[in-house]
Amino acid sequence: MFPAMKIRMQFSIAGFLVVFFALISARAFAQSAQKEGRRERNIDEIQVEAIHRAEVGQYPLIGLDPGDVKEAFESIHSSDKDEWAAGFMRVADRYFNEAKSLEKSDAVKANADYIRAWRLYSFGRWPIPSSAGKQHSYEKAIEAFLAHARFFDPPLEIVHIPFEGKEIVGYLRLPKNAKGAVPLVIAVNGLDSRKEDLAESFGAILPFGVGYLAVDGPGTGQAPIKVSETSERMLSKVLDYAQSRPEIDKNRIAMHGVSWGAYWATKMAIVERARLRGASAQSPPVDKFFQKDFLMNSLLGNREYLFDQVPALMNILEGVHSLDEMGRFLPKMSLVHQGLLGKPMAPMLILAGVLDTQVPIDDEYLLLSKGDVPKEAWINPRGGHLGRQVGVWPDPLIFKQVIIPWLVKRLEAAAN
Repeated sequence: MFPAMKIRMQFSIAGFLVVFFALISARAFAQSAQKEGRRERNIDEIQVEAIHRAEVGQYPLIGLDPGDVKEAFESIHSSDKDEWAAGFMRVADRYFNEAKSLEKSDAVKANADYIRAWRLYSFGRWPIPSSAGKQHSYEKAIEAFLAHARFFDPPLEIVHIPFEGKEIVGYLRLPKNAKGAVPLVIAVNGLDSRKEDLAESFGAILPFGVGYLAVDGPGTGQAPIKVSETSERMLSKVLDYAQSRPEIDKNRIAMHGVSWGAYWATKMAIVERARLRGASAQSPPVDKFFQKDFLMNSLLGNREYLFDQVPALMNILEGVHSLDEMGRFLPKMSLVHQGLLGKPMAPMLILAGVLDTQVPIDDEYLLLSKGDVPKEAWINPRGGHLGRQVGVWPDPLIFKQVIIPWLVKRLEAAAN
């Protein structure tokens, strides 16, 4: 069964409930933010900011053409989620259909069109598929990405890992012409990015003789479970799978995580330290992030995030449907509360920005001071979330100049 068709079938009643609770909670969060003196951007402000971010290559519009974004907004006149999705799908459909017609006659142009369609569809479901239209846009994003992935060399393998009666879907790519088992990075996305984004980025590590396995973190994308105090068990299962593949060197596996994915990378560096050669983590939440004070005073109405950060966060948490429930739930996720911080752990690279408003820099300083082995850090004094700095340290530059070299070095060191 084609992945997009499978997602659509699974949406049904469970998907309706997710959408229903997301809509109710988003309205409640917006009202709470206004009471606190902060508010989410309205649709006009979102349009201006989104076009600007596309023009300067700023997240979450990295790789989107500003002209395409402007065209999509021509048919978006309200904050209605289905209207949003339809606006971006309308533009994406044109590229997707053109790509299909060109596959045999102009593979290069077809591939470029699939990439363009994938990014537009993905933004059409952003930050979460919280309506039927956004869910459809997400399904189309996966379809367009996999059409683009057919052009990959070496190829991308879709893996299905059995897990608690469901499955973990991952994207595996291994370097060409490898002599023997190869090292591997398990990559985990953040709150609103997806494994497709990581699969695209991590293609840059293949020339170094390192493979990757990208998966959606708990509560996101196609992950089979939501966030709870024990959700790292899903990633331990991914690690089990990686070690079972004969093409992969089971003694040379590292992990990379972005934002919420960095939380899981950090936790895995502790609970799976014996099986991981290292973990790189961009802006991992550790302790202060999970306190109700930070939720109410920094996350609610956050403007570094384009819009709806708290509703998106609520959506990934197990059994949480209101701001009050979130305030009670989040402290349990603290690595301090769980008694893990300070225990022996695998070597880590911590990346962060001092000006980050989404994950407090205090969490990174705390993490750097704990454990039993030295950690390495890349802290940008003028950086925001993930250490990014517009025009100076964009996401792709950090990835290629900092993250990949560190991971390659760690995995090479493990071979000696």
